[in-house]
Amino acid sequence: MELSRSLRFLLSISLFQVLFILSIVRAERSDTRMLLTSDGVTGVKHVEGYCAMYDICGARSDGKILNCPNGSPSVKPDDLLSSKIQSLCPTITGNVCCTEAQFNILRSQVQQAIPFLVGCPACLRNFLNLFCELSCSPNQSLFINVTSVSQVNKNMTVNEIDYYITDTFGQGLYESCKDVKFGTMNTRALDFIGSGAQNFKDWFTFIGRRAAPNLPGSPYPIKFLPSAPESYGMKPMNVTTYSCGDVSLGCSCGDCSSSPVCSSTAPPSLHKQGSCSVRIGSLKAKCVDFALTILYIVLVSVFLGWGFFHRKKESNKTFRMKPLLNVMDGGELHPVDRPKDENVPMQMREDASQTRNRIQLSIVQGYMSSFYRKYGTWVARNPTLILGLSLAIVLLLCLGLIRFKVETRPEKLWVGPGSKAAEEKQFFDGHLAPFYRIEQLILATIPDTTHGKLPSIVTESNIKLLFDIQKKIDGLRANYSGSMISLTDICMKPLGRDCATQSVLQYFKMDPDNFDNYGGVDHVKYCFQHFTSTDNCMSAFKGPLDPSTALGGFSGNNYSEASAFIVTYPVDNAIDKEGNETKRAVAWEKAFIQLVKDELLPMAQSKNLTLSFSSESSIEEELKRESTADAITILISYLVMFAYISLTLGDTPRLSSFYISSKVLLGLSGVVLVMLSVLGSVGFFSAIGVKSTLIIMEVIPFLVLAVGVDNMCILVHAVKRQPLELPLEGRISNALVEVGPSITLASLSEVLAFAVGSFIPMPACRVFSMFAALAVLLDFLLQVTAFVALIVFDFLRAEDKRIDCFPCLKISSSYPDSDKGIGRRKPGLLAHYMKEIHAPILSLWGVKIVVISVFVAFALASIALSTRIEPGLEQKIVLPRDSYLQGYFNNVSEHLRIGPPLYFVVKNYNYSSESRQTNQLCSISQCDSESLLNEIARASLVPETSYIAKPAASWLDDFLVWISPEAFGCCRKYTNGSYCPPDDQPPCCPAGQSSCGLGGPCKDCTTCFHHSDLLNDRPSTAQFKEKLPWFLNALPSADCAKGGHGAYTSSVELRGL
Repeated sequence: MELSRSLRFLLSISLFQVLFILSIVRAERSDTRMLLTSDGVTGVKHVEGYCAMYDICGARSDGKILNCPNGSPSVKPDDLLSSKIQSLCPTITGNVCCTEAQFNILRSQVQQAIPFLVGCPACLRNFLNLFCELSCSPNQSLFINVTSVSQVNKNMTVNEIDYYITDTFGQGLYESCKDVKFGTMNTRALDFIGSGAQNFKDWFTFIGRRAAPNLPGSPYPIKFLPSAPESYGMKPMNVTTYSCGDVSLGCSCGDCSSSPVCSSTAPPSLHKQGSCSVRIGSLKAKCVDFALTILYIVLVSVFLGWGFFHRKKESNKTFRMKPLLNVMDGGELHPVDRPKDENVPMQMREDASQTRNRIQLSIVQGYMSSFYRKYGTWVARNPTLILGLSLAIVLLLCLGLIRFKVETRPEKLWVGPGSKAAEEKQFFDGHLAPFYRIEQLILATIPDTTHGKLPSIVTESNIKLLFDIQKKIDGLRANYSGSMISLTDICMKPLGRDCATQSVLQYFKMDPDNFDNYGGVDHVKYCFQHFTSTDNCMSAFKGPLDPSTALGGFSGNNYSEASAFIVTYPVDNAIDKEGNETKRAVAWEKAFIQLVKDELLPMAQSKNLTLSFSSESSIEEELKRESTADAITILISYLVMFAYISLTLGDTPRLSSFYISSKVLLGLSGVVLVMLSVLGSVGFFSAIGVKSTLIIMEVIPFLVLAVGVDNMCILVHAVKRQPLELPLEGRISNALVEVGPSITLASLSEVLAFAVGSFIPMPACRVFSMFAALAVLLDFLLQVTAFVALIVFDFLRAEDKRIDCFPCLKISSSYPDSDKGIGRRKPGLLAHYMKEIHAPILSLWGVKIVVISVFVAFALASIALSTRIEPGLEQKIVLPRDSYLQGYFNNVSEHLRIGPPLYFVVKNYNYSSESRQTNQLCSISQCDSESLLNEIARASLVPETSYIAKPAASWLDDFLVWISPEAFGCCRKYTNGSYCPPDDQPPCCPAGQSSCGLGGPCKDCTTCFHHSDLLNDRPSTAQFKEKLPWFLNALPSADCAKGGHGAYTSSVELRGL
């Protein structure tokens, strides 16, 4: 079961207008009419039992028959003809005003309309009554008046008629048919058999038009009039109409909203969930905002109260605390008998009891401090071993980069493989057919400078430009493995002949020579309103083209005001993305994009138009381009961070010793370690088959760099704070004891935070979290191993007076200030600011209150604002800003008036006659009111909430109509039981023949079933199994528009048939 694709109008339906021997044209005549009475030249009597037309007296040059204007009495038919007439026209009994030849033509013509209306028996019966009374009623002369006659081959023939019919009948007919849908095209049946009529008068006007030569329609005009001249004994036809809500002729909910079966399931109403709000005077606020405001006031009040109480309590105890403690400049608390030493912030102590007396550590911190004291000493004594081992492990992980791959397919980035959407798409692609590839152009006008409005695109020059563009695209050839690929080689051909291109050029059959022949711009505007009802408006692929798929920037149905031409090229797709079929399409798409950039874009700009474009592979190709383009940005950022680290890690610059005290080589080594941690993470996951993503390439290097720089600064400055009197291994050990636990706990928390993110089902976020977690972990491990070893080497270099960046060069100790410069630990500007200004201000009681209050306010405001975040992912956000797709997506949102297709797939459908699943799914007569398709139809009534614009196009509905006995022109069989096509298809009608008679090889074909062969109009299991392949292979045509080939070829998986 599928909801029709918004771009897939792939039926081959030669437009017809339901005509009969009297088919239908509007009479362009004056109001003065000639009434032929018994005193006239034809001798017509307007009384009961008399005909106004009887028998066939001639034909037009195109073969359309012309009736005889004979006012003869009605004739009693033989029993066989009488039974035939009553099978089609049950209201006509006894005498009739049609011969067997006339009735056969009537029957062959009416079969074109039956497939559209058979889903609603009431509508079909009213529609047939309209033409049965016109053709065969025994009282025909009472409401038919021949107003004009002509001579054909020396015979007088009907040239024009008046058909008197009451408004009551016309309104009843229209009301019963107005909502009947044609599922295959996902539109109203009246769009095809009534030219989209909005009332019965419009419908009658369409029916009454004279047909042009060789086009479907009536051979003479018919004027429908509501009242007859009573002075001549005439009265309008007023046969009883059936309501679509009539139980005996019940219609489905989708075709008749007033049907009794729909009464218990009324259409859903639009319910907008109003957000909870609170009004205080003229101020209106959301409940969430109001609640958080109250919470903020309560929290601040409690905090202030606690602060005042605590401050008062502390002030009472101050005098007792002063004798016991002495606050040192470094901010640490020590016993009063310890001497103050500004130059020794932390001394090396082996006695753990003294440490516990000074600061009470947690168990974890205690173990970590003990570990880092021993580890620091060991690293300082074996820096070469530590550096070699750590680098060897990371470089080993980097070997996985050999298998490095980047995932650029959007569906693989944002849809989890185990998600419902992914599973359903995989099932759809594997069992039915993958959705076609889309190549698209949007040619739009530019707002005029005076009013700022977009002018109409529908002009002669713009249409001719579109022909020039199409010519370029038709001539495009792409090289794939030595073969040249054109659009016709890869495009989707629903009926196997022409590409299903969606373009206004289809109104000219994609042929520029037809532009002038068909009438130019006027023809296009005419087709906008009659695209389903005029043969000249049919596309080259034999299907109607909905203008909403080929135009953009219009409101309502004002297609002539459209500001954009939208050209869509559907291309066949394949499940195997690495197969030849897909690669052929991708090769053509790349050539297509290059053609647009090089030639088509300048053509559009020269006409003061904009041209945006896209192909199926455009997003993937642009993501690849961005992933390589950002490498320079990443490199520059790392160079900037290297320069920053080199300046911040060194001591205060002194001219006499800066070349020794600087840390340029150490900073460079630290940046390299950060890069290695990123590469090691990517290499590990590449080795196990996990593809990288664009966000990993862009974000993780900066993320790990920020964390790595932080740790490097902390470690280096911790070592520099140690007293120079201690040996280097003591300083390294003390530094790791001081900052090691905090670095470890902070890094582990970051690793765990990213590791939790690896459980997110969205692939892009999950893979990012995995890569980031490992990169941060590797960065931390390298910081406490390789970087600590590098610190040891750097300090040994400085102590040995070797030049930074050139450690092989050693300066002599003759410079008197060199030792002083190296040994001095003068605090920097930032340290001075934090110690002398920032910390004292922040320690003020009032400042603490303000800071806490502001922080809580921002936290609660963030919670309130988070409720306003709208879910979704704009595609253009993930694309480069200079991508041509940015303009394309902007034009899509501005001009496009159709949405994406929606499919409903039913698995394990049981079609047996014992099962009720058929009626639980379908939406035609006798289907359940709460069936799937009826529910979809009801949901389409409220597209604001359901996002379903139209009812479903279902193969099941069309199949049931196709085998219906009423649709006698569809499911037919030869006398040997094999499939017989409609009369207007080969071999019944040879190819190239404009009209076909009732003879020929198909004259003995009969309908597949009679009503007695079906159970409640439903096929048996064997009948369903036999006829479904017939339906899927049947070509749609004028005599039977319900053929399933093209529209439903890939919509059914025949399993077990």
